[in-house]
Amino acid sequence: MTEDRGRAVSVFAGLGLLVSAILLLSLGLGAISIPPMRILDILGGGSGSSDPTWARDALVVLNLRLPRTLLGLMVGAGLAVSGALMQGLFRNPLADPALVGVSAGAGLAAAAVIVLGDRVLAALSIPGSMPYLALPAAAFLGGLATTYGLYRVATRSGRISVATMLLAGIALAALTGALTGLLVFASNDRQLRDLTFWSLGSLSGATWTKVATSAPAILPILLTVPFLGRGLNALVLGEAEAFHLGIAVERLKRIVIVLVALAVGAGVAAAGVIGFVGLVVPHVLRLLIGPEHRRLLPACALLGGALLVLADIIARLVVAPAELPIGIVTAIVGAPVFLWLLLGRGALADA
Repeated sequence: MTEDRGRAVSVFAGLGLLVSAILLLSLGLGAISIPPMRILDILGGGSGSSDPTWARDALVVLNLRLPRTLLGLMVGAGLAVSGALMQGLFRNPLADPALVGVSAGAGLAAAAVIVLGDRVLAALSIPGSMPYLALPAAAFLGGLATTYGLYRVATRSGRISVATMLLAGIALAALTGALTGLLVFASNDRQLRDLTFWSLGSLSGATWTKVATSAPAILPILLTVPFLGRGLNALVLGEAEAFHLGIAVERLKRIVIVLVALAVGAGVAAAGVIGFVGLVVPHVLRLLIGPEHRRLLPACALLGGALLVLADIIARLVVAPAELPIGIVTAIVGAPVFLWLLLGRGALADA
């Protein structure tokens, strides 16, 4: 027990250093390179009155790169924790918001707002355009409906069928993809560009407004995870066993479903559909600190945020001055890592 605790402390310390290093890299790298000490001075409120480039660097850091980095940290953390929660709820290491169609459901709802929102307002003779909050609200409802539908289809007589869950997830993803295709067909040029953003994922549109509107949806899942670990640990033994251990199983399920829908919906609304973060991160951390959810969930938040910001750095630099969609980067990196975990380490068998 002492050895496991010592390993967990080491892993958390390493994750803290990793997040700090990636934060500085994200704020410093780009078309304008800014050294780390200047970044720290800017964040600390320095004036730099004697340097003519200070105002430019402060503008880049505070108005462009800082909201983008914070949004990436939040979205990555929310996706990674959502993946770990779904794997714990379904007791299956393949459960992931993107893999089983939850992200696609949230994306479909967001696409419907993009393509149909203004038309609905025009039909109702309401002037103006759809309010900004309509997009994250629709993405949340889409993720919630998909998650709940997946859970209901996969549950029979109080037991979750793994095969049914995976097949239902594939079917839901195919259905939402087809409906999104219909919306693409009905969209104009401006809407088509927006839909391309949702399908590939990007943090390029990050603003302080997006950070402020995403935080109330993503932060609750990050603040609640310390209280869900014991219940998820018991749920691994089975629902009946968890009930006899004093866990309110049905309430736990409802909480997990709502939190996952909140985090995934807000992530899709802010950055589009991004895969593999919620699938790979929990597996990597199980190899390092074990399956104990009270340690696993906060560790997923740290590594997930760091991984997505790192993917964003790669997306900004690899084809500069253009920018690669972040969903492509996570898929290129995440798919081989997951195959390595599956074939080389047998992670799925051990989970």
